[in-house]
Amino acid sequence: MRRVYMVGFLAACISAPFAYGWASSASTGPATIRITSREVSRVRMPVGAPGRIGDTEIVRQNLFNKRIKRQPIGHADSVCTYVTSQTRSCSVTIFLPKGRLVAGGSIRFPEFYELAVLGGTRRFDNARGTLTAIRTTRRPRRYILVFRLTG
Repeated sequence: MRRVYMVGFLAACISAPFAYGWASSASTGPATIRITSREVSRVRMPVGAPGRIGDTEIVRQNLFNKRIKRQPIGHADSVCTYVTSQTRSCSVTIFLPKGRLVAGGSIRFPEFYELAVLGGTRRFDNARGTLTAIRTTRRPRRYILVFRLTG
């Protein structure tokens, strides 16, 4: 008799996750976010001679939405490694008031580039989509950032 109860208990434990589903309750959904950025710092750590493969560049930017307020609404940190003398592979973390977004990809032309949105936290849990960056000024470097989120 004890064996029957144990089999029933195990069956209930195994089937419970399937009854309620594995998906997260948070969903980003389709959305477009348009903000601007201003570079605060840029550090390049050379490996050997300047401009060589393997150099790392670390950039910090303040993020703005001037329609809401004039102070920064967040910041972005990026780490890029040069894979050729002109192309870099980058990982960017965007800190916004309602959560973080993570984007990554390859950048050849810093004036205009597109990265994949790889995920996020809190409001942006399970976020996917693209980040398009368009440089508007050189000194200080300012960008228009457009996030097109699909899920």
